[in-house]
Amino acid sequence: MEEIIKSKQIAWKICNRTVRIMKISILFIMLCIFGVNAENLYSQQKELSLNLRKVTLHKAISEIERNSDYVFLITDEAGKELNKQTTVHLNNESIQTILETILSGTSLEYSVVERQVSIYRNPVVEKNLRTEVVTETMTQQKKQITGTIKDNTGLPVIGANIVEAGTTNGTVTDIDGQFTLQVEEGALLQISFIGYLSQEVPTAGRSVIDILLLEDTQSLDELVVIGYGSMTRKDVTSSITTVQAEKMNVGVFSDPAQLLQGKVPGLIITQSSNPNGSPSITLRGASTFRSGAAQEPYYVIDGIPGMSLALVAPDDIESIDVLRDATATAIYGSKAANGVIIINTKKGRAGHTNINYSAYMATDDILKNWDVMDGEQLRRYAGENGITLINDLGASTDWQKEVQRRGFSHNHNVSISGGSEKVSYNSSINYMEREGVIKGTEMDRLIGRAFLEAKAMNDRLTLSFNVNTSITNRSSVPFDIQGQSVLDAMSYYSPLVPVRNEDGTWYENSGLSQNYNPVALINENIYDTENKQIQGNAKASLKITDGLLFNTNLAYQNEQYLFSNYNTTQSLVAIGMSGKADRSTVNNNKKVLESYFNYDRTFNDAHKLALMAGYSWEESNDNDGFKLTTYNFYNDVLTYHNLGMGNKVDINGLGLGDGRYMLSTLRMISFYGRANYSFNSKYMFQATVRRDGSSAFGENNRWATFPSASMAWRLSEENFIKNMNLFDDLKLRVGYGVSGNSLGFDVFTATQVYGATGWFEHVTPSGETELVHTLGPTRNANPDLKWERTGMFNVGLDFSFFNNRLNGTVEYYDKRTKDLIADYQVSTTRYPYNWLTANVGEVSNKGVELSINAVPVQRGHFTWETSFNLSHNKNRVERLSNDTYSVDYFDRANLDAAGFASATQQRVMEGYPIGQFYTWQWAGYNEGVSHFYVYGESNLKDIYGDDFASKVSKQADGRYKDNQTGELVTTAKPLYDDRTATGSAQPLLTLGWNNTLNYGKWSMTAFFQGVFGNKIMNGTRAYLSNYASVGNGKNVLASMFDDNLATDYNSHAPSDRYLERGDYLRLSALTLGYNFGTINDYIRGLRLFATCNNLLTITRYKGVDPEMSLGGMEPGIDNRQTYPRTRTFMLGVNVNF
Repeated sequence: MEEIIKSKQIAWKICNRTVRIMKISILFIMLCIFGVNAENLYSQQKELSLNLRKVTLHKAISEIERNSDYVFLITDEAGKELNKQTTVHLNNESIQTILETILSGTSLEYSVVERQVSIYRNPVVEKNLRTEVVTETMTQQKKQITGTIKDNTGLPVIGANIVEAGTTNGTVTDIDGQFTLQVEEGALLQISFIGYLSQEVPTAGRSVIDILLLEDTQSLDELVVIGYGSMTRKDVTSSITTVQAEKMNVGVFSDPAQLLQGKVPGLIITQSSNPNGSPSITLRGASTFRSGAAQEPYYVIDGIPGMSLALVAPDDIESIDVLRDATATAIYGSKAANGVIIINTKKGRAGHTNINYSAYMATDDILKNWDVMDGEQLRRYAGENGITLINDLGASTDWQKEVQRRGFSHNHNVSISGGSEKVSYNSSINYMEREGVIKGTEMDRLIGRAFLEAKAMNDRLTLSFNVNTSITNRSSVPFDIQGQSVLDAMSYYSPLVPVRNEDGTWYENSGLSQNYNPVALINENIYDTENKQIQGNAKASLKITDGLLFNTNLAYQNEQYLFSNYNTTQSLVAIGMSGKADRSTVNNNKKVLESYFNYDRTFNDAHKLALMAGYSWEESNDNDGFKLTTYNFYNDVLTYHNLGMGNKVDINGLGLGDGRYMLSTLRMISFYGRANYSFNSKYMFQATVRRDGSSAFGENNRWATFPSASMAWRLSEENFIKNMNLFDDLKLRVGYGVSGNSLGFDVFTATQVYGATGWFEHVTPSGETELVHTLGPTRNANPDLKWERTGMFNVGLDFSFFNNRLNGTVEYYDKRTKDLIADYQVSTTRYPYNWLTANVGEVSNKGVELSINAVPVQRGHFTWETSFNLSHNKNRVERLSNDTYSVDYFDRANLDAAGFASATQQRVMEGYPIGQFYTWQWAGYNEGVSHFYVYGESNLKDIYGDDFASKVSKQADGRYKDNQTGELVTTAKPLYDDRTATGSAQPLLTLGWNNTLNYGKWSMTAFFQGVFGNKIMNGTRAYLSNYASVGNGKNVLASMFDDNLATDYNSHAPSDRYLERGDYLRLSALTLGYNFGTINDYIRGLRLFATCNNLLTITRYKGVDPEMSLGGMEPGIDNRQTYPRTRTFMLGVNVNF
């Protein structure tokens, strides 16, 4: 029967995989049809494309003029050769490259000055051509080219690169800006230097060439996406970091946020190796007592706020803008207190249809496992310490090995883009499949995307349409529940027992508490989730007059979840139920409408004014769904696919099978505006305001206003700075803004809620007894509940030196969040329920950030680029109570340590940071027994009696000293009030360091990231150090052999003994790539790369990995539920057609 079951399950998986492949094929065909029908026109957009076959030179030149701003002047002598035919297939090339190609084999030469191109006949070349036809063996003689390269101020450019195009022949300028180079006759020189615009200079008929390099102001003129608009980098007055696609992290990422780890100062991202996990994200410190979405930044995708990240494939991202201070985020009002991340996806461009295929395959291996005892070691340890083992069946099972495997992932992305001057498009399809290193954990996802933009009314009207859809399937195993977790059991389960009994059934220590066979947990429990999402948006932009635009966006998003769980008839998770199946659905939808005006004008070439005003409406309907559970299955063949095979009543006769979700509706209305003024790009001012109204908060506080103001002074435009000849750019920024935090907020939090509070026996008219739910209050109403408000002061200095080869930013911020939402105990004589959600708390974050970008080496074909960022943040809880609601502290992070009733390890209290460890303080061993310092009076009374005050003296650090012995007071039985502040999970410094080396077509990138000054509570090590576990059928660490006093029953007591330094420096990614360039007329670009993630880690942490979550209300906790960190090896390819 078991083989039949397995064969049917395998068939089911094959069927699912086949259907999935068919879906991919159909969608790909549709995308190809969409791309092929696009008009194949060629236009000028920084570079030219020319695809002609057997046409005259005159026709080719006409095509260039028609699709660009170039004007050709042709001499009469040259005009005689324009009837010659040429064939050319070039895409996105410079005008020089195109002219070199079409004029090859003729006696014609050219010169390019601005937009004017001159074509003339060179008699020397004509003679050489005739001679070449006669001899067919004569080789061109090299000639010497000398010259000087200067900048626009007349100063020599030292170290500029001069390379003969198409060769590796090159040189650099000396201290006087001079160079000498031997080149072929008619060669084209490529001149480049960091901070200047590159040039291509023909050498035909010239031996001395003097070149003027123009400063590259692209970095200052690049557009930065801000809320409801964009502006040039030099006019930005706020703290905004832009990360381009080529600078993002490389790895097996299913969440776009993982692309930013270590790239943005103050943005702390903790990766997850779980294919079904999400990264932990915190920007500029924790500023709320709530968890989940309330801790994370707000996401805006292609201008649409609050859209799902699951709809964006990392390959489709063009750039990401991170808005870090309140002057940048205040325009998003009530959702922006934790920062705003704006994701910009790739769009279509006028020109040749571009087809891109990118893919990778990767393997994952666990970095490190817990070094627990094997069977032989455990038997020897028990014998040496007089421990009687139970259930010793002679085995030596490595449970970590039994549940782990080598993970495998692959990702494929196909995109088609192109268009004309009037219509552009971009469509893509992405498929990703990922198997985790824990058996039974896997994910596959299919994303489809289509973008279309069209211009009309003489380009006054722009319409765009975007559709994104995704289907994600996830499979998991029992996690998170202590004792029923595979992550937990794989380290503590006894190695003395086998995986299966002799009859093939699972071996289970069913008589022992929280002791489950981890292999059985994987094989006898199914947790599947299917998520379907679709999002569509339409945008219109109408140019009313010069400088005045009206924009409107309409977006709709729908999410559907199907949760399917099955515990087999052999599962101990549903023990006594003879199988349990439950299926539930959740349907969420969201609608957003935004309309706003943009007005941009420049007056007298000095005064630049930009105004924006708008309105938005948003409605979300969430948690529309149902749940059904059935029990008592005859077999496990169909698992959860036929709930009718089970009963709705369990073996105890309780009808607990039905459930439904609480449908919630949230509506928001907003009005917002922004004003920017710039004088000569020297003095910049910005002011924003947003007024938000929400149906979620108390009826007395449904509206709030979020203002901001900032200014910037470009010091580099002042003469006293210019005369220093030191800075390319120097800008001082200062601002203050207010934003709110309503993310992750339950819309019923301010409302009186009633729910099931218990059971009672009801006798029916027929005399039967049935259990019926009792109904009672489960939440109090609070009409005064309002937004959490964050005010932030920010001052920054942007600088650039050495023609932009060295640039960076240094910033200081002071961020204070008030009216924090938390639950407080209240009297039931006044309220129906004994807890009330209220605005009371206050948290501050102060910090300094530094980011530096540099090009230390650029010589010939070799370039070294490096970027470095360093952040320091100080978090502090300023207030927990007021005159109405009071609490001394909140205890968090319960380790569930065996034998200790209260094992919370962190305390939220005034004057300390979120993540403050509050533990017992280990004093060492005393006669083979662990002792702890006494901090509370309860233990003093037990030790000294009620008159303890005369026998001890309290020290400045809170400990007590025995007046007679002079020794600090310790105890072997610490009590609740003996705990004290012992360290913080908040780091002092976070670091990101990226290095890119380029040599010719080779490139190598090394990315380091680190965290310093934080503590980690190694709860897993504490749990695996429990001497008593050996006699209870569990395993312990092999290191207990080295501790002669490890027989202490308090050896695993949660204390600062297991509070360890969390500092680490990690080589997070090492990538080696080779760019083949253009292969032929069909393959216009090919790049291969190999990447290794988590290659090297330097740390003193004794756990398996120091990279712990630093967000949420329980940061820095290693508590037996951490998915193993992996080392990933990846091979990838990127092809352009």
